[in-house]
Amino acid sequence: MKLPWINLTAIACLACAPAVFAQGQQSQQQSQQQSQQSQQQTTAPQQTSKPSLANPLQDVFPQTPPPVDPKEEAAYKAFLDMKPATPAENDAHIKAGEDFIKNYPKSRYLEPVYSRLANAYLDKNDADKMCDAADKALALNPNDITVLIPVGEAIPRSDPKSPKFAERLGKAEQYEQHALEVLKTLTKPPALTDAQFTEVKNNAVAEAHSGLGLIYFDERKYDLSSTELQSATGGSPTLQATNEFVLGLDLVNLKKYPDAVKAFDTCSQISSPLQDRCKKASGETKAREGAAPKP
Repeated sequence: MKLPWINLTAIACLACAPAVFAQGQQSQQQSQQQSQQSQQQTTAPQQTSKPSLANPLQDVFPQTPPPVDPKEEAAYKAFLDMKPATPAENDAHIKAGEDFIKNYPKSRYLEPVYSRLANAYLDKNDADKMCDAADKALALNPNDITVLIPVGEAIPRSDPKSPKFAERLGKAEQYEQHALEVLKTLTKPPALTDAQFTEVKNNAVAEAHSGLGLIYFDERKYDLSSTELQSATGGSPTLQATNEFVLGLDLVNLKKYPDAVKAFDTCSQISSPLQDRCKKASGETKAREGAAPKP
């Protein structure tokens, strides 16, 4: 049973991996595309294979991108340069992305555009459009951690009354688990120093474990949730506070009251929107511990 003061929907959205991660991945993708184009120019053209259920997007997104249109290039750069900081700017960012897809449906830049749209819809708390954009981005690049991690975190905080919630929760678990596998073999982008890459990577690992902790909490798998949250070390103060708060809830449900109090007290010492709730939860848990029958 969830305690009456649990309200995961009030937990603030956690930040995804920094944008420089996405830029590094984008540079790698562009280099791979240029290499493929060079190889195709030196070999005889091959007959395009028919799309199948295993690859239904093959006819929509051909392996050889069309020649670059200067207008397309300018529109994509303008979209990337947008740094939305307000709801109105986020709406403008979404419109620019949707317009780009409409105007250039076979663009080589569709994956990063869908990736940004997924995060923009996350900020707008639009779970349906977030998941739709995420599906399209991951169909083109299944290893995009800037989609896997934040969308995996956002799904367990979406409306549990949605008929799609249970299905999406299972998908979110796959996202975070796959993100952890990708992070193990991720190469350092040239734009980052070794220290910066280590910090960004460690934060991404923490966020993935945090996402799994939220997913398992919603599934009432409190043992698994507590294990993941204890592995989610590092990250922003908001992330740390969220992890300690949900960890405390896990431990309350497991009737491990002294450990739950420690988690809530740790959370209450971090400046975050959860600070007051953690103080209240600590007091309530101490009362429960005092009322619990002694072995």
